[in-house]
Amino acid sequence: MIGVIANQTEHEVVQEFFELFKTPWEFARENTRYDVLLCCGEEAGERTARVVVIYSSEAGKRYGDGRALVYRNHRLPIYGSTHTLSGGNSDLLLDESSGEAAVQLERFANGVQCRVGYDLFGEVRALLTSGQPPANAGIPALELHIALLRELITSCGISLFEIPPVPGGSSFIVCLTHDVDHPSIRRHTLDHTAFGFLYRAIVGSLRDARRGRISLSNLAANWKAALKLPFVYLGLAKDFWLSFADRYLEIEDGVPSTFFVIPFAGRPGKPADAKRNERRAAGYGARDIKGAIDKLQQAGCEVGLHGIDAWTDPSAAREELREIRQVTGRSNVGVRMHWLYFDQNSPGVLEEAGAAYDSTRGYNETIGYRSGTTQIYKPLGASRLLELPMHVMDTALFYPSYLDCSAVAARERLVRMIENAAQMGGCLTINWHDRSIAPERLWDAPYRELIRELKSRGAWFATAGQAAAWFQKRRSAAFEMDETVPGGMRVVETKSSDNLPALRVRIHKAARTLDEFATTGSERPVSEATPDLLYCN
Repeated sequence: MIGVIANQTEHEVVQEFFELFKTPWEFARENTRYDVLLCCGEEAGERTARVVVIYSSEAGKRYGDGRALVYRNHRLPIYGSTHTLSGGNSDLLLDESSGEAAVQLERFANGVQCRVGYDLFGEVRALLTSGQPPANAGIPALELHIALLRELITSCGISLFEIPPVPGGSSFIVCLTHDVDHPSIRRHTLDHTAFGFLYRAIVGSLRDARRGRISLSNLAANWKAALKLPFVYLGLAKDFWLSFADRYLEIEDGVPSTFFVIPFAGRPGKPADAKRNERRAAGYGARDIKGAIDKLQQAGCEVGLHGIDAWTDPSAAREELREIRQVTGRSNVGVRMHWLYFDQNSPGVLEEAGAAYDSTRGYNETIGYRSGTTQIYKPLGASRLLELPMHVMDTALFYPSYLDCSAVAARERLVRMIENAAQMGGCLTINWHDRSIAPERLWDAPYRELIRELKSRGAWFATAGQAAAWFQKRRSAAFEMDETVPGGMRVVETKSSDNLPALRVRIHKAARTLDEFATTGSERPVSEATPDLLYCN
């Protein structure tokens, strides 16, 4: 059991951290001895434990904000202040610039004390609120904080009992999602969408062919679509954007996915800044594509809200959610905001309006971990709403103004994120837009390859709602002492569903005993613990 000492103002952050690092813990009580006492910004005082871990950025050689540490060859950005320790005696965590140690381990009478040179819960707060800048997008920083704490504890002689963010029978979760922005080009006559299509189909495709980014067959397909456009407007040719539902059902081949649809046509919504942007208005509303929505739902896919003003206005959020409920016939409706509009008040607004979950937190311009985590989490200030972070968006990968990836470069980036998910668990959330498998984008080949790679890695393909429900199931699990089971703990679920994968129980064995620590000191153990895996229903 971990006892936690933290300032009252950080208690909400502590609680959310230990929903992500799902291991037995409690706020430390007087006259109670713990296996581990975790102190952040506070000293242990008279409380005792076998291992005391103190996170603090106040002692030692102090540095300002924005430095980075190195943990097991992983770069770990620190958004608050850091310090190195003059008596630092471990190479587990080093300052990136100076190479000085940011961890100090020492033996005391009945245990081990470990000092770490930053404020853990301050970092968690920064990640779950402000998030990471694009420069650090590829770093799952919050997961690294969890891994570091886990290793500090086990290397000091304490075994850990954990419910990892990994569903039973699978290596991680993947959510395939689609923002439906332009389901019909016929609805865009002589507007910026139509002109943008023509420019990219004709000029952009020629440029990309010369750069070796697209094949000659794709160049020909885009030029053919541009020539066909007048006949599409006249109703003499097929609308090549309108078949998105059939195309995705064919590509995904029985794998469920989630489609976020816009509720009302012609509404640009309130601007995120002082400048109103009429281009945000969509050319369709959910009722205009009801046939496609019905087909998707019959195939096991989910349909959610691609919100306009739901991020900032409770009454608008209720109206938009009500429209999607009426069109879909489903009561549990999740949200992703159009253009990823979001602010610190959005979770509360969406929760008040009755959204099932949100999946807006991500980047427009790059791919990665805006909140530093592979997991679904509860935003600070929310009481119920869960956030399903968006990790990958196709336009960020391929648009020249963003990452401008070739197919090979895109695959390399995606494989790194898949490997992170396979190693750390959690949910990898992909956003491939409705028109991205049609002219002028024709990004269906990399999407097919991505699905094949995910299947080969043993991922559980879930709708966004299913993934949120599984994480809610994990959050509702509680620990009880039981000496008759391995690890001396058992899991009690207070919320479950027969349609969701089981939870896993993982026991991290101590890498060495406290007596061995007295002999080897701060040296790393020769071998690391191999987790035991059990399943609970």
